[in-house]
Formats: sequence, C-alpha cells, structure tokens
Amino acid sequence: MSTTTPPLELHPDRLLPADPSRREISRRLYESVRELPIISPHGHVPPSWISEDTPFRDPTSLLISPDHYITRMLHAHGVPLSDLGVGREPGDGFDDAAARSAFGALCTHWSAYRGTPVRYWLEEELAGIFGVTVRPSAETADAIYDQISAKLSEPDFRPRALMDAFGIEVLATTDDPCDTLDEHATLAADTTFASRVVPTFRPDKYLDPALPTWSADVDRLGEVSGIDTGTYAGYIAALENRRRYFVSRGAVSADHGVIDAVTVILETAEASRIFDAARAGTATEDETTALRRHMLTEMARMSCADGLVMTIHPGVRRNHHTPTWEEYGPDVGCDIPIAVEYTDALRPLLNAYGTHPNFTLVLFTIDETVYSRELAPLAGFYPSVYVGVPWWFIDAPEAIRRFRSTVTETAGFSRTSGFIDDTRAFCSIPARHDMSRRLDAGYLSELVVEHRLPEDEALEAIHDLVVANPRTVFKLGGESR
Repeated sequence: MSTTTPPLELHPDRLLPADPSRREISRRLYESVRELPIISPHGHVPPSWISEDTPFRDPTSLLISPDHYITRMLHAHGVPLSDLGVGREPGDGFDDAAARSAFGALCTHWSAYRGTPVRYWLEEELAGIFGVTVRPSAETADAIYDQISAKLSEPDFRPRALMDAFGIEVLATTDDPCDTLDEHATLAADTTFASRVVPTFRPDKYLDPALPTWSADVDRLGEVSGIDTGTYAGYIAALENRRRYFVSRGAVSADHGVIDAVTVILETAEASRIFDAARAGTATEDETTALRRHMLTEMARMSCADGLVMTIHPGVRRNHHTPTWEEYGPDVGCDIPIAVEYTDALRPLLNAYGTHPNFTLVLFTIDETVYSRELAPLAGFYPSVYVGVPWWFIDAPEAIRRFRSTVTETAGFSRTSGFIDDTRAFCSIPARHDMSRRLDAGYLSELVVEHRLPEDEALEAIHDLVVANPRTVFKLGGESR
C-alpha cells in the first residue's frame, strides 16, 4: 500500500476524557479491565459459524453484509442493498467481483460514517484485527480488501481462533423455539473449545396472533414439541416444553422484541376463547392484541418456573419500509424506533411476578426519555428488574454517557445489565465491548475527581460492570466451562 495515503491510526486514549486530571484516572480504570474476558449475553452471530469453524468467504460477507448499521447508511447514500450481499445465502452467487465491489462502496462512502459509532467500530476492526494502516477510500479499497482476504485464509482468522483472540468467554445466540440447537450441542461436547456458546429462546412469532404466519407457526410448534397445539392448553404446554429443551441445551434467557411493553393477564377461559378464534381466523384486532399482551405475561410466569432470564426490548417499528422487507426479509436495517411507556404497561406483569425470587427481567429501550423517568425507578424498587444498557440505535458514546448519568443516580451501577453488543457483526464484538469499557472508565473518573467516589471503589465498580453484572444478571456463574 502507498505510504502517501492518509494513515488509519488508533489513539491509545480514544474516548477517554480530555481533562488531564480525569484522563489519568480513566487510564488506570480502563487498564484494569482492558484484558478481562468478553461476556456477550445477547447477540445474533449464527452458531453455525462457530460450530463448523468454516473460514470466512470474503471481507464483505464477514464485515458488511451481516451488519445492518453499515448497510443502512450505504443504502441512505444510494447503494442498493442487493449490491451489499443483503439477503443472500452462502454460495448463491455473491462472487469475488461482487464482494469486492461492495467493499469498494463502503470505502468510497467512508466519510458518511464520520462521528458515528460505526466508524469507530470499523476502525477498530480494520486496524486492530486485520492490521490495516491506511484510511479507507476509493483509492485504497482494493488493497485493503486484498489484505483482509489474505488474513482470512490463515488458520488464526477462522471463527474459533478469533473467539479465542477476542477473549470471548460467553457468546449468546438468538434462536427460534423450534430450532434443534444441534450446533450448540456440538460445541458443548467439544472439550477442545474453551468458550461457552449458549442459545436464547426468541418466541416472538409464536406469541402474536396478528401475524399472517402465526397459525402455521403454532402448528410447527406442536410438531416439534410433540404436543397437540390445537387447544390453548396444548399451546401453552408446547411453549413450556420448548423452553425446557432450551434450558437443557444451556440457554439462560428468553428474549422478546415487542412493539409495546403493555401486559395483561386474561382469565384462562378468555385466553382460550381468543386462541380458538385466532386459529379459526376470526379474532378481531383487539382480541389478537390482548392475547399477545397476555402471552408476554405468560412468558414471565414461565420464567419464574424455569429460571430463564426475561429480556424485553419494545418500541421499534419493524420493517418500516414494506418494499424492502418484502424483497430482503427482516433485520436489514429498516427498523425505526418509536416512543414507548413502561410504568403502567408493565404493572400487571410486575404485580404478579415482580417480587418472585426466581424471576429476572431486563428492560431495554431505544427511547432515552424513559431511563430516568421509568426504567431506573423500576429497577430501583423491584428486585427482579434490571436496566439494559444502551443498544442498537443508542449503542453510541454520547448515549452511553447519558445513560450512566441518568440511571446511576436512581438505580446505581448494580441494577444494570452489563454491556450488550446485540450484533451479527462478529468482528465488531471486541470493538463494542472495548468502547463500553473506555466510556465507563471516563464516567467513573468524573465521580472520582469530584470526590463522590474513592478510586478503589471506582475500580471495583468498573470490574462489576464488565464481568460481575452480566454474570449475575444472566445467571452465568463465575467461570466459563
């Protein structure tokens, strides 16, 4: 690569406070946790990548196609999603020329990511993992692509080797209740594999009777569980069965991506009546909404029984652009946040289960206005409730700083989840966790210089945020297997 092109450099004090007195403290705090293991209790990396340990095909399919943070911005700048490999399956014709062109589009639009966390993560990936030393641009795209491609052909850059290099102790995937979880069984049985990969029970499409595929999905649930789902009682029993199966395969949590956080508790007879109507296709919109909200509360009841941590992340209008969803499917970057309410919405659920000794509920949001008004007060009272850290659209430096200042005053540090990377972009995991550690070091340094917290306690706090909190909240235990 030409030495005349602008360099790509990672400053050792990136994201740390500019004030000299705080920076020194931040450095000490950050260095104390920099090499601690990564615990990732919520994410979307395909488990087959790890179980099969197949070399990554090319830089685009690894770094660009699965990362909707990247693809949505390129789409906004006029790059078709089809040119970025979105919606493609391995081996369906995304050849080297197409992959190279997509990578060139990213490099050509490098300036579009200025000031974004995506730019920060990408720089960490390119420089920190692949040794890239020049700034991406239209002129440097091919050389960078070739450098990464050469690395991907080496044994040290296969998925399992990268898991080890990243220091990932626990990695949670997101899985359909009808999945066999064979990949997880393979990994659990492999004594040469040191990390822990756990499934996550994600039942959204089985709980919403308004979805056009719901009845067929409920049929499939019956087939896999071996329980007749023609009745409401059988439907409930089948869900309980699959949850137990997930627990037997190492799952620690059940994840719920719902449009709102409203919960209701229906009488069994009423729930059964609506279920029958929904199966017959005659349920009204109000009835399907009521059953969906009731089923969220049923998931809480089941968590009290089987111990799966319940995570809820409402407030996103999924597939906002219908033509994109119809062409490419879900999870390609066209989901848009909406406002959401928690206090009254969750009251039925929390009245029933909020003080149950076996219940843990982690509440996420993309609506920052609810952190200090609703989520922190809820976590500051209910022993079951924890505040999920910023994620998705607010997984960014300024939002994380705001989160700490608004939540800590009411809920402290111990009532938060630990960092959640929530990503399909495998190579961005260490960059995201490192970003969080730097930002937490900066926030804690402010408390130290203002004489609100001794530095020895700040050291304890940042260690808790990195490892103790996620292990406790997600019931992971103190050690990897």
